[in-house]
Amino acid sequence: MNTEKGFSVKDVLRAEVAPALGCTEPVAIALAAAAAASLIPDEPITSLEIWVDPNIYKNGIAVAIPGTKGLNGLDLAGALGALGGDPARRLEVLATIDKTVVRNARKLLDHKKVSINLLEDKQGIYVKTVVRSGSSTAEAIIENLHDNIISLKMNGQPVTDSMLLSTGGNGDKKSKLLRVEAWLKQLSLAGLVELLDDLDEDDFKFLEEGVQFNMRLAEYGLKHGSGLGIGKTLERLVRQGLIRKDMIVASRILTAAASDARMAGVSLPAMSSAGSGNHGLTAILPIWAVKDYIECDRQLVLEAIGISHIITAYVKAHTGRLSAVCGCSVAAGAGATAGITHLLGGTLGHMAGAITNITEDLAGVICDGAKSGCSLKLATAAGTAVQSALFALQGVQVQSTDGIVATSAEKTMQNIGRLSTQGMIETDRTILKIMLEKQFSGIEKE
Repeated sequence: MNTEKGFSVKDVLRAEVAPALGCTEPVAIALAAAAAASLIPDEPITSLEIWVDPNIYKNGIAVAIPGTKGLNGLDLAGALGALGGDPARRLEVLATIDKTVVRNARKLLDHKKVSINLLEDKQGIYVKTVVRSGSSTAEAIIENLHDNIISLKMNGQPVTDSMLLSTGGNGDKKSKLLRVEAWLKQLSLAGLVELLDDLDEDDFKFLEEGVQFNMRLAEYGLKHGSGLGIGKTLERLVRQGLIRKDMIVASRILTAAASDARMAGVSLPAMSSAGSGNHGLTAILPIWAVKDYIECDRQLVLEAIGISHIITAYVKAHTGRLSAVCGCSVAAGAGATAGITHLLGGTLGHMAGAITNITEDLAGVICDGAKSGCSLKLATAAGTAVQSALFALQGVQVQSTDGIVATSAEKTMQNIGRLSTQGMIETDRTILKIMLEKQFSGIEKE
């Protein structure tokens, strides 16, 4: 068993894979607001102040919020959390909102009682909310992870006995994740793949549950044409005979349809991977689509999904949770292509080749926030994941003389981390500046 330093594949899956209802950036704001509001349950909320880091701001501006029929906004997310969210549900905090909560939240916004403050120099995930009632003030802070509540205060006094705090119970969630990721980063590709040997039936059931979560989103998107309707449009093009449905197109249809539904604010949770619901869609659904084109059993498919989550976590450990590089392309895409290679019977060498291929292909895809257009990027990532695996199986592999590609898959993935954390800082600032200019000019409100 691969349990060096006390960690195993079960630790990776539990740390990196979890259900999330709605885009995780506005959900983090809703969770912080709900956590603060839970400290003053007997008084009506009169105002709400929110502070966020640039990436939370960028990813939360345009994406629809579940249960609101397509409404968006960081201020609305906070108001919904404060007025009707259940913080005990963590990333599914908005599962409890209804029409009344939405109506009351919009009233709070209409009366200018919710303010958003951008902390331009803040690095990493950060959300602070201050909720006020008639005589009370409550505060909550989330840092480093979307559901990592590190501080609660009531009328300026620390609250230390709340079960909502990530520092209680089994210890700091962020600290545990950092240790797991540090352990992952030390493993070779062979070591990462060897983790599959430790999967037990509970793990397989958990992985299968993730498929069920994400397939419900895909089925909804295909039925209703939610968002941009990329998945449904691809399916229509197949029926019209304008494109042919092979395993590449099938993976694009399924993954894009799920993103269509999720980005449109459909009230169905996604099984996230490495802190992102869209990463989870990309890590799981291309593999699920490919299985219909080959002969394989349940265990092999779920193993492929398992390695996809592991590789996704490995890349995200290097890039960080949020960056200017599209993680669905370079992290979950790498995970998906590794899983597909495993599913198609490839060797470790083939898997390394597939990861190298998709990195060379998609390393330049930027993250310009969560929104309906993400479905286009997920369609690209899903199709390219399949293509990269097929190319590798045919002996096609980008060489280490090319660009950021290195002599090993591990080093190539590490280079993506350098690109994200060092090379794209100014790009990230420019993306946010463009988005802010659009918002302040009124384009976002049209």
